[in-house]
Formats: sequence, C-alpha cells, structure tokens
Amino acid sequence: MAHTKQDTMRRALRREVAGTIGVLADDVDFEAMRQYRSFVFDDHGEYLQQVEALLKARDAQGGHTTLALFDPEEYEEFCAASDLDPDRPANRTCFTADLAAAGATVPYDGSPLDTLVPALIEEAVRRSTWEYAGSVLAGIGECAGCGEDIGRAAFALAARLLTRVLDSVGHGAHHLVCSASLPTHDLTAALHTAANPDGRIDLDEQEATEFASVLAVALATRSAGGLVARSSTPGARDRVQGWRLQGELLVPLTAAEVFDAYCTDIHSGDPLPPESGVDYCAAPDLGPFEGHPH
Repeated sequence: MAHTKQDTMRRALRREVAGTIGVLADDVDFEAMRQYRSFVFDDHGEYLQQVEALLKARDAQGGHTTLALFDPEEYEEFCAASDLDPDRPANRTCFTADLAAAGATVPYDGSPLDTLVPALIEEAVRRSTWEYAGSVLAGIGECAGCGEDIGRAAFALAARLLTRVLDSVGHGAHHLVCSASLPTHDLTAALHTAANPDGRIDLDEQEATEFASVLAVALATRSAGGLVARSSTPGARDRVQGWRLQGELLVPLTAAEVFDAYCTDIHSGDPLPPESGVDYCAAPDLGPFEGHPH
C-alpha cells in the first residue's frame, strides 16, 4: 500500500515538472548534429515526427512543455566555454535548459509542429532584433554638446512619435510595421493594437517597447526608416497608410507611394497585384513635433 501511495505521489509530482525540448528546425541544423555519435536520428522528417509524438504524450499526461530553437553552433560554443563534451546527451540537456532560461521559447498548446516551428522562429527573430536594437542604442553614448544619452533621447522621441501615430489612425484594429535600414542590418518590428471609440488603446507593452526601439535606432543613427499601418474596422475595407522617416520627423506618404510600397516585390522589384478589399490611403500629417535625439 505504501509503495502504491509513493508511486501515486511521484506521478502527481511528474505533472508539476515543466520541460523544454530543443528543436532542430531545419535540415542544415539537423545535419550539423549528425556528427555526434550519440545523436541517433538520420532523417529530419522522422525526427520531427518523434518530437511531435513526445509533445503529444507529455500533453496527454498533463505535462507542460515549451519549445526552443536548438542552434548547433551556439551549442558548440556553450560546450567549449563550459569545457563540456558536446557528444553527451546530458550536455545537450544542459544547453536546452539554458535556452529555456534565456532564449526564445513557445509553449506547446496542441498545435501541429508545422505551426509551432514558424512561430518559434518568428519569436527568435523578434528577440534577436530587440536585443540588437538595445545594444545599438546603449552603445551610441552621450551628446557632445549637452551630455544627454542619445539612445535614451531617441527612444523617448520614438515613443512620442508612436503615440502620435496611434492617435491618428482612429478606432479599429491596427497592424503596424516599423523598419530601419542600417549599414549592416535591416531591422523590422511589428505591433498589433486596437483603438476603441472611447479613445482607449489596447496593446502589448512588450511589443510596443520593441517597436519603439527599432524606430529609435533609425532616429539615433539617422538611418532610412519608415512606418506602415494597416487598419481594420468591421464592415469596412482595410486601410493602409504609411510614413517615411526624415530626420526626426515621420513624413506622410501619398496614396501612390503607399500603393507602390505594398505592390512591389521587395526582392525582385517586380509589380504585385493589389490586394482585394484594401484601400491604399494618404497618411495624415502628424504635425510639428518637439524633441530630438541629438
């Protein structure tokens, strides 16, 4: 009886344990791991099927599992820095636990792996963009004239510009995209908001912070950048409008400029057909704005 009770208690505790699985998302990363004898898989598709089966089994047992991107190069660096043998499964577990603490993860919610992996990649890109933008802003330093931190001033200005944009787009659901073109990186951030008729704006504060950081990088480095907003309201056609960054101002694009931006392939430059049910509109003038990032 005591033994049965102990087994029951262990099963109950097992349901309290959270787990993380490091996923090799593409063929290149999968092939990189095949150099290790302790890595027993030889087919990426079969490997993903086994990962999904494990996720379903843990979910059926009441376990909570998150997914993280397993990067073989980062794993090698982790093992080298910690003097660990990369050909030991236990050390891969240590690396995965490190990812769970500091890396990008998504929770397993029963969705197919084909849905979860793109979401995980998107989350990793989003986190990487935010971290890079933060490092750029932190490394610019102080204004030689007044001593103010340029990165902080740029972020404050970006936050005020974002507020002005949100005030201008009206009520409805909005999807905003901000871009900044640096010499070595192209940064992009997205923000989803909902503006109610009473003037209240619903948004994710973390998303808004990341969005403002990318805009701040463009301001602080005087790089090319812009902002596009797609707005949806029930019973009406979607509206797309945008602004380009000019110095410390967001200058409204004309309807033709917005149309050209949306209906041109960014890689080939070839024209794309306009999207059905969408109006490409001139953006409102945000007006004069005080404040500068030096």
